[in-house]
Amino acid sequence: MGVDYIFANSGTDFPPIIEGLAEAAAKDIDLPEALIMPHENAAMGMAYGYYLATGRAQAVMAHTNVGLANCAIGAINAATEHVPILLFSGRTPVMEKGRLGARTVPIGWGQEMRDQTALVREAVKWDYELKFPEQVPETVDRAYAIANSVPKGPVYVSLPREVLCEPCPGDHIEGPSRMQPVQIAPPRHLLAEAAEMLAQAQRPLIIAQRGAGSAAGFEALAQMASQWGIPVVQYWAIQLAIATDHAMFGGMDPTACMKEADLVVVIDCLAPWGPDIHTLHDDCKVIQIGQDPLYARVPSRNFPADISLVGETADVILALAEVLSPKHADHADKCKTRYDAVATRNRETRQKALAAAAAGATTPMTKAYVSRGVSAAIAGKDATVFSELGCPLEPMDLTHHQAWYQEPHSGGLGWSFPAAMGFSLANRGRLVVATMGDGSYMFANPTACHQIAEALNLPVLILVLNNNEWGAVRQSVIGMYPDGYASKTNRMPLTSLTPSPDFTKTAQASRAWTARVEKPADLAAVLNDAIAHIETNGTHALVEITIAP
Repeated sequence: MGVDYIFANSGTDFPPIIEGLAEAAAKDIDLPEALIMPHENAAMGMAYGYYLATGRAQAVMAHTNVGLANCAIGAINAATEHVPILLFSGRTPVMEKGRLGARTVPIGWGQEMRDQTALVREAVKWDYELKFPEQVPETVDRAYAIANSVPKGPVYVSLPREVLCEPCPGDHIEGPSRMQPVQIAPPRHLLAEAAEMLAQAQRPLIIAQRGAGSAAGFEALAQMASQWGIPVVQYWAIQLAIATDHAMFGGMDPTACMKEADLVVVIDCLAPWGPDIHTLHDDCKVIQIGQDPLYARVPSRNFPADISLVGETADVILALAEVLSPKHADHADKCKTRYDAVATRNRETRQKALAAAAAGATTPMTKAYVSRGVSAAIAGKDATVFSELGCPLEPMDLTHHQAWYQEPHSGGLGWSFPAAMGFSLANRGRLVVATMGDGSYMFANPTACHQIAEALNLPVLILVLNNNEWGAVRQSVIGMYPDGYASKTNRMPLTSLTPSPDFTKTAQASRAWTARVEKPADLAAVLNDAIAHIETNGTHALVEITIAP
């Protein structure tokens, strides 16, 4: 199936799996590599990151219901971001005696559930419980095909221990898959209609959250934006859609552009704007593009969609660009005038962001200042940055489609560290930087993640931006109650994370290179030293950075 790794957290349901792996090793049978994951959150995060790097879905196997429960957050994240994962977990034996695999210890009774799949059912596209061993080839084919069909997402198969203990017929195991994923593309007449709307628009706007889908899509979107003079705003971006130094990069805030827009192209956005904050003209048209432009699994999402173009994001962008390009000659003068005006405004927006970052060189530093420092440290390197309430995108110089990944909009924290490790596992030659807040770092089960990083020699740079609080919670409170009691307190209830642990000690327990930075003047040198260690030794490093609330 193209599965390189099975990220596994084993338990009492695994004896037949482990026996099978040992037999395969003894007989020189080629299998995906099974990697030991000390925590299921790390397993799901690494499968997620590996997919971002390669475009190939990987497998996760967990221990019965308790392991599946720990996988649930990762499944929610993957579902929200259309990341395919083949998720398996054992099932407590049904039989109490008389069959190989029957219950042997009290945990067999304690882990039984009437509906184990309910733990993840709302987050997976499809689920099944294996009934007989001869079902294995077809079940795996079906799981893989459904996970990778547009819209993509995780699937789940439950594996009862008695079934795992039975011999599996081998005659179909080596055969090719007979079930291919479903590919979807928008009809030509809708592409033509969307292209005509774009050509006739006077003040078009593109809002993108989940990137452009591929290197080709990234290049095509940049060319389309330049050719037609369309600003690209990356509101609450999850992936990079256009280079931050591109003349059409319109920053992160769509407010000014939306006030005047007569057409908005929404590229794979769960929430392209805040309805309570931003407004469109009544006659403004909206084109939505993505694997699931209407996000059907989200109960309430009521953004307009005058045209919906469904398919792999990159494929839709390339198809739309192909239909739109011949129309440019008739609109060249309009596009040139618009390009100049948009480029001037975007340049001012960019300079304000850089100035704000520079002004953050205080003690303690701001996140924006750290972000700019990271950008300088990775300049000229083949690098990818993961951010989970860590370094913001806007002050950075980011130029390629795999340059940036933000935490999923589902908000299942503890994502950045393991996702970065999964990305690094697939591409050890690239500098992978995982940035996160102190709370997010603790959510990642860092002891487990550092153990994995050491065991697999993953050269990841971990940056913990420590403000001793749940900063996102504080911002949410102030946003809702700007003049309330909580905003006036020195210590806002339910947000403080003091006293802070010394996170370098956690990393040192797994022999990571570590450092702490409190003064802005020290940041550049420490980041350069950390990167030099990674490039020289090939092992992971952690830098704890004190930042302002």
